[in-house]
Amino acid sequence: MDAVASHRAPISGVVTTLNNAATLGECLASLAFCDEIVVLDSGSSDATTAIAQRHGARVQTQPFAGYAAQKQAAIDLARHDWCLLLDADEFLVDPARIVIERELSAPRADGYRLPRREWLFWRWVHPGCASNWQLRLFRRSRSRMNQVPVHAEPAVDGRVIDLRAPLRHRGEADIAARVDKINRYTTGMVEHKRARGTRFVGLRMLLYPWVAFARMYFVKRYFLNGWAGFTAARVHAFYAFLKYAKLHEAGRRSSRD
Repeated sequence: MDAVASHRAPISGVVTTLNNAATLGECLASLAFCDEIVVLDSGSSDATTAIAQRHGARVQTQPFAGYAAQKQAAIDLARHDWCLLLDADEFLVDPARIVIERELSAPRADGYRLPRREWLFWRWVHPGCASNWQLRLFRRSRSRMNQVPVHAEPAVDGRVIDLRAPLRHRGEADIAARVDKINRYTTGMVEHKRARGTRFVGLRMLLYPWVAFARMYFVKRYFLNGWAGFTAARVHAFYAFLKYAKLHEAGRRSSRD
């Protein structure tokens, strides 16, 4: 252990899993510098738990309780206050470890967003594209998972800042898997959005997909990724359309009933 690591606050690496044997090893290897690794599994039928145990993780199992609740249950298993929460298909890359350990030797905040780059079907996102900043490092004593049905993240009661400790996200292996995922996600979002009373659903369904495409393709510079970037932006636009189309459908069904 170097001088910086010996003076930093202890860290719990936390991961939730379900049949993630293809990516989990890479994820846990990147968390090897943590003082412990906690894996909460939802009942995997592949080699996920065996891989976790090989990497020295403390493994527990419980049925899937929903995106936010499952992650919160995993966080609650941690022994240390500082948690580094990764998905099983994410992994840290250089110089993330050094940046995190230096920061936690004298923390300036209670939570940190890390820059994430995505795997786009057949290539990594071009370095010139904007990163997706994700809240992954936080004090669990000052945080709870929010109640968003998908894309849940910790809500931190305190200061949150950006930290240039890069991670990568393998995501979906192909277009079919991505479309299947957004179909599940948009279905899960319907009741949450209805409860919030979303207005102008028809107008959003008509216009927002074009906004979503332009934001990803031009503002985030996904045009630098060639056809992979164009495909990703079009699929993202479909995601934007689908969530409002399903919300519109749910409203019509409720009116009929």
